[in-house]
Amino acid sequence: MFTGIIEGQGIVKKFDIKTQNRSAAKMGIDLGNLAKGLQIGDSVAINGVCLTATHISKKQAEFEIIGETLKKTNLGMIKSGDKVNIERSLKVGERMEGHFVLGHIDGTGKIIKIEKLSKEIKFWIELPKDLARFVVKKGSITVDGISLTLIDVLKNKISICIIPHTMKITNLGSKKIGDKVNIETDILGKYAISKD
Repeated sequence: MFTGIIEGQGIVKKFDIKTQNRSAAKMGIDLGNLAKGLQIGDSVAINGVCLTATHISKKQAEFEIIGETLKKTNLGMIKSGDKVNIERSLKVGERMEGHFVLGHIDGTGKIIKIEKLSKEIKFWIELPKDLARFVVKKGSITVDGISLTLIDVLKNKISICIIPHTMKITNLGSKKIGDKVNIETDILGKYAISKD
């Protein structure tokens, strides 16, 4: 369980993918100070994707990624040197700052417009239609692991506003039009709306 409050960014040190059928991958990330206390088997959200630490060496952790995760998320496009958003799992009794985030990505959205406003940056994201039905204006959404409030909801297009602090501590500052971002819709809305 996570909250969508990003603790910092990690740097991808290696990304080995089975290129023949893209069935699995291994990713090594320099977590910096966020590696403190991390143990093998612990969950870490990487760009919002809940992954398990399988090997730890000083400040670097390794994660294994299955084919389904590569298919559903933007992790398959990662390369060495990229910065990724990091959130350690929530401890019982800690303050909830964002919203309930599982780290189970529903799919990816595509950034279609970036507007620089006076005190924030507005991102417009196009969602697949099957995800768009779970979003509501002023509701919560997770974009690359970041807990955000929806501003505009127009069919399968949404907007979110990012303050300078969030731009600084997350990888949104390096995003551009056309980039894919991981989307997890609000779990409360999912269960309220879904009939599957």
